[in-house]
Amino acid sequence: MIELRDVKKSFDSNHVLQGVNLDIARGTSMVIIGGSGTGKSVALKCVLGLVRPDSGTIRVDGQDATHPRDRDAFLARFGMLFQGGALFDSLPVWQNVSFRLLRGSLKRPRDEARAIAVEKLRRVGLKPEVADKLPAELSGGMQKRVGLARAIAAEPEIIFFDEPTTGLDPIMAGVINDLIREIVVEMGATAMTITHDMSSVRAIADNVAMLHDGVIKWTGPVAEMDDSGDPYLDQFIHGRANGPIEAVR
Repeated sequence: MIELRDVKKSFDSNHVLQGVNLDIARGTSMVIIGGSGTGKSVALKCVLGLVRPDSGTIRVDGQDATHPRDRDAFLARFGMLFQGGALFDSLPVWQNVSFRLLRGSLKRPRDEARAIAVEKLRRVGLKPEVADKLPAELSGGMQKRVGLARAIAAEPEIIFFDEPTTGLDPIMAGVINDLIREIVVEMGATAMTITHDMSSVRAIADNVAMLHDGVIKWTGPVAEMDDSGDPYLDQFIHGRANGPIEAVR
């Protein structure tokens, strides 16, 4: 579903992506791991077309992602759970969830959009009365669930998760991980997640890719991660200070 071939991206003298090669099969969940500043978010933004790579190719379902024929139709295939939730403070929850369904090419009648929002909120474990609350009235875990409901509201084929458990306590992080896994499998969606949280990796991933120094150092099934033999991956997943990855002091 998603192919990256020799993708490079620099910002002035900062060479972030230096030849990324990655395949994400249709209907599978790929988790990209790596230290802060290694380019995980930049890779995600390149796939979405928010950042244009300097060179290389990115294809989504065979289509050139950097020059899609119909950008609105291209983006309509994606859902996104943002790291900080990114809810609109001034809109009630149901309008946040149905944001895409109230405007643009996916526009639905207002009553229908609200009904879809309430159903998606139910799917992530939130009661109908939450629909009319403002984001500020919700806990961090509830806001994250609202963000997840918004990500799936338009039934996307591809869902991106940017640090889905950041800022959550371990119990709520586990709840979010389980919801993500259930929903991705239920929808048959292709998922791409970037995270530092190894519990998320083990809960969400079918496959894992380790990004370091602008390239994919290792990729494979999550079941093979612990016995990969790759020193970069081994150091990262076990949180060791000593190894080929230099700790910034």
